Amino acid sequence: MSKAINGRGARSNASGRYEADRREAYDDGWTDQDEAAAPLRTTLSPERARTIIAKNTSPDIGFDRSINPYKGCEHGCIYCYARPSHAWMGLSPGLDFESRIFFKPDAARLLEQELSKPRYVCRRIHIGGNTDPYQPVERETGSTRSILEVMQRFNHPFSIITKSVLIARDADILGDMGRRGLASAFVSITTLDRKLARAMEPRASTPAKRLEAISRLADAGCPVGVGFAPVIPGLNDHELEAVLEAAQKAGATSAMYVTLRLPLEIKDLFREWLADARPDRAARVMSLIRQTRGGKDYDPDWSQRMKGTGPVAELIATRFKAAVKRYGLDGPRHVLDMTQFRVPADARPQLDLFDLAS
Repeated sequence: MSKAINGRGARSNASGRYEADRREAYDDGWTDQDEAAAPLRTTLSPERARTIIAKNTSPDIGFDRSINPYKGCEHGCIYCYARPSHAWMGLSPGLDFESRIFFKPDAARLLEQELSKPRYVCRRIHIGGNTDPYQPVERETGSTRSILEVMQRFNHPFSIITKSVLIARDADILGDMGRRGLASAFVSITTLDRKLARAMEPRASTPAKRLEAISRLADAGCPVGVGFAPVIPGLNDHELEAVLEAAQKAGATSAMYVTLRLPLEIKDLFREWLADARPDRAARVMSLIRQTRGGKDYDPDWSQRMKGTGPVAELIATRFKAAVKRYGLDGPRHVLDMTQFRVPADARPQLDLFDLAS
């Protein structure tokens, strides 16, 4: 059985689905009595992207454009639905995903260029829809901060989601834009149990720090919600009400949830993690998950992939609906203002020259 690597979520680093060769863990004879191998380090690499705004047409996602400052995520959340994307780069969705991180050093410049195009139409941009914009390497690169600064200059509306208290660093921008109807934030809290959080999300902020992030954003004036995501039946679903209550007390005004999804390589990574981290309940958890997915590990059907189907999924939905009503998290959806968007003068030098010539 594969064992945990300190500070990492995945237990293995199997090849991606596009690779001609497969790499598998094997027993090479070393034991705990031998000198330990070097710890797994994070490698940060620049990605020379041509654009920064990604478009999607998924009918079950509430936005059609997003920005992801990073590929891969150091938080190491074992359930992360973004893990399979690393296979496109010839890397493993396992340990590679959380240790080989790519960032866009030209993110702010690319964003400014796209927003300045004459035919650009302002719509809400969601930041962090794939990987976390406030993972630990953000302290080094400042990529997310640079993106928010462009958003502020252009008065461009956006939403953002994270598991990190590092978002509070940018409360000056989020507060200013939140008060003007231009920004909203979500903080994801999957559990209040420090031990479970450490095992399941090894490099994300502690539950207490995430509640602190909600409080600091709310105090700054930014509308903030809580995401109880993912709901994992048999593992954290019993905490649904407690998480929503704690978030409301911290300042959250809305809530959402997503039932665990296990597409592609994630199903094997999650099973492996369960067998190691929670062997006493692994079979029970997988049984409940399959009960929300029509007897399968995962069903990608657009109409149900976020919530699941069947009695277990229906019970989760019923409890969530009752809890958000009880804690006042069911108010009107926060609508962002599109009318304030403006291309600042210093971002359109060609237009300025034309004005002077006329």
